[in-house]
Amino acid sequence: MSSARVDYIAPWWTYWLHNFPHINLRLQPIDNSFQPEEENYQQSLIFLGCVAAAGLGLNLLCLAIYLSCLCCCQKDEEEESKKPNSCCVTWSAVAAGLITCIAVGVGFYGNSETNDGVYQLTYSLYNANHTLGGVDSLVTGTMGNMRSGLHQHLARLDEIFSTRGDYVQTLQFMQQMADNVIKQLLGLPDWEEAKVDLASIADQTANMEYYRWLTYLLLLILDLIICLLACLGLAKQSRWLLTTMMVFGVLTLVLSWTSLGADLATAVGTSDFCVSPDKFLLSQTKGVIGSDIVHYYLYCNQTLSNPFQQPLTIFQRSLTTMQIQIQGLLQFAVPLFPTAERDLLGIQHVLNSSEASLHQLTALLDCRGLNKDYLDAMVGVCYDGVEGVLYLCLFSTLAACAFTVMLCAIPRAWRQIACRERDYDDIDEEDPFNPRARRMASQNPNLTNMHSFCSYSSSMGSQNSLHPPAPAVSNAPVSEYMNQAALFGGNPRHENVPLIGRGSPPPSYSPSMRATYLSMTEEQIRHFGNDFQA
Repeated sequence: MSSARVDYIAPWWTYWLHNFPHINLRLQPIDNSFQPEEENYQQSLIFLGCVAAAGLGLNLLCLAIYLSCLCCCQKDEEEESKKPNSCCVTWSAVAAGLITCIAVGVGFYGNSETNDGVYQLTYSLYNANHTLGGVDSLVTGTMGNMRSGLHQHLARLDEIFSTRGDYVQTLQFMQQMADNVIKQLLGLPDWEEAKVDLASIADQTANMEYYRWLTYLLLLILDLIICLLACLGLAKQSRWLLTTMMVFGVLTLVLSWTSLGADLATAVGTSDFCVSPDKFLLSQTKGVIGSDIVHYYLYCNQTLSNPFQQPLTIFQRSLTTMQIQIQGLLQFAVPLFPTAERDLLGIQHVLNSSEASLHQLTALLDCRGLNKDYLDAMVGVCYDGVEGVLYLCLFSTLAACAFTVMLCAIPRAWRQIACRERDYDDIDEEDPFNPRARRMASQNPNLTNMHSFCSYSSSMGSQNSLHPPAPAVSNAPVSEYMNQAALFGGNPRHENVPLIGRGSPPPSYSPSMRATYLSMTEEQIRHFGNDFQA
């Protein structure tokens, strides 16, 4: 264990973060030593959060400029210009989805690593607290036995042995030995204050970590849901869903930058501690525990002497001397004073229990137990904890990029959907080849006065009763005949095939065909209708 502590080196990422510029709010460089109680050091961590806030402001400004340019620029409504825009929106949505999935995966891993590191820290603190509590309990119990139990037995034996001066001197010597034991126990550090601080730190850390872990879990789920709903809105071309996801995307973008600032400040502050933790612990325990004792537990090597060796040795020798005296009194005094046997056995029981407490106290005060807890806490914080926080910083950065791309793609998609609906609304309601008109006719068969001479829906009922008509010869002039053939597709081979026999409605036609059709006179339409019925 001692070699493990001597060879302990903070991970490279802690040195990298430790070398980050430490600047207070007055833009003055400060010392990068871990001093959380100093105002300048606190301002240096707040400055890192301000950097993330500046990044958020710049991101929102770029989005605002992009949206302004998008709204001000005139959109080319030619068919050739629509295809590249659609591809751009599609690939932007795919890129945003992929980046979001990667970010969520990294975030889950970082959240788990951070939680594992903090759990290892709190577990080590609770173990150290249990060790210090056991030391304090043993010291308090041994001193209580020496002061109360042993003193009562010696007082009664002093009355019994009042006629024997040598026995009375033996009792006085034993009292001196008991006082010496109490004096050595009082020389040990008072662990009560340190024990309470460790327990309080562990409880507060565990509570903060629980809410931090839950907050990031909800943020990860929120990012994933927003990404999925945005993709669903693009697929279904739902403008209200895209608008809602755009609002939530801006909110998530703000949360991503906020979490980035908080994680960056936490990572830098923790790294400052991990680079030189012994200095901070020595400063915190100054005046409560001696520096030699702190060094003994932090380094735990053979070159350092045990600061408890002398008091524990005196304790052991005093107990051994008292047990020898009790054995002599039991051998020589009990035959003369039978009533003294009970008190002598009581003293022997107190000495035996004190010796058992001495062995437990020696084991608990050994540096290996507390040093192991210290190393476990350092590994949990500096390795798993800081590494997890760095992954969370990466998650926040990727999430901010993903939602920036998404916020750029959604307005384009929203505008394309609006243009398509506007073009759809511009189609004539009375156009016989308009899909909307055919749907209205199928839903309301009473509309028989529509100006459509080849309505597919009106002919469905009579389709089974009609036989394929014989080829009809039109009496119209050749030029008019060819115009009519060009009107319905430009293929003269199918001009005499009735629309009822085709089994499907005729497709819509282009705007140029629509203009040609509207330019026809009512007489031409009526003439062609009569010819078609014939």
